[in-house]
Amino acid sequence: MASEIKKIGVFTSGGDSPGMNAAIRSVVRTCAYLGIECVGIYRGYQGMMEGDFKTLDARSVNNIINKGGTILKSARCEEFRTKEGRKKAYDQLTKEGIDAFVVIGGNGSFTGALLFNEEYKFPVMGIPGTIDNDILGSSYTIGFDTAINTVVDAIDKIRDTASSHNRLFFVEVMGRDVGHIALNAGVGAGAEEILIPEQNLGLERLLDSLKRSKASGKSSSIVIVAEGDKIGKNVFELKEYVEEHLPIYDVRVSVLGHMQRGGNPTCFDRVLASRMGVKAVESILEGKSNLMVGIKDTKLVLTPLAEAIKAHTEIDEELIRVSDIMTT
Repeated sequence: MASEIKKIGVFTSGGDSPGMNAAIRSVVRTCAYLGIECVGIYRGYQGMMEGDFKTLDARSVNNIINKGGTILKSARCEEFRTKEGRKKAYDQLTKEGIDAFVVIGGNGSFTGALLFNEEYKFPVMGIPGTIDNDILGSSYTIGFDTAINTVVDAIDKIRDTASSHNRLFFVEVMGRDVGHIALNAGVGAGAEEILIPEQNLGLERLLDSLKRSKASGKSSSIVIVAEGDKIGKNVFELKEYVEEHLPIYDVRVSVLGHMQRGGNPTCFDRVLASRMGVKAVESILEGKSNLMVGIKDTKLVLTPLAEAIKAHTEIDEELIRVSDIMTT
């Protein structure tokens, strides 16, 4: 155990995701269990620069494991991208006596932690919290499971309307430039077509697929579109294209938007967050730093932050094959 670590900070950064509170709770209670002081840093790197700190104990995190969002709030901070901003943060951490921190977030948050560590040799540990599931070094990120269940539930409801009115619905889901949410939710909800940025299917294939669906007797269809898909400028352009070339369809668009970030985390995300929080604190106390806690094959692993932010996780090719078969 690294004896010099007596106080650990914890904060959430970037976009919120369900399960972040469970991760905060885990970090705080692991610190309490091991006799280490824990300090909550509010509003991410912005709060770190401003000294927005509060000491947390085991009772401070009662009844938050089931709540979405983050009790520590979150913010995107341009100033922290500068050396001057990071110097402000370091001065505040030093003033508070914080010896290391755990950051719960995604690529941008980890990039900030990596730069901070390189400049000040300050012990940092990352926990992947993002619904996009796009962090290299972990099969699952906190919030992904909740997000795809939210999407599936929404699609199930949309299908009721689609079937009642013989409509085609384009449903846009989050994911930036990765299609994990679209692919998993699309298979789970039985979508007729799934459009993801990893596969540029083209407009003609989309039309052919919709024609086959119509010819097979389907009176309604659901097409899941990842927001980063490249075959159209946006989901509304896809709608106009289909209306122009397949006027037999009554087309509607539903953009699920930020509802995908909200809601009570699933049991999977709560358990994952709890495991990762324990691992993060224990790893810091073992003298480890500049790493991210991930999960692979049900086992927790540590990945250098520099590798975690280098690229996105790859799409599941086997699941794409399943999708192709299911949409036949």
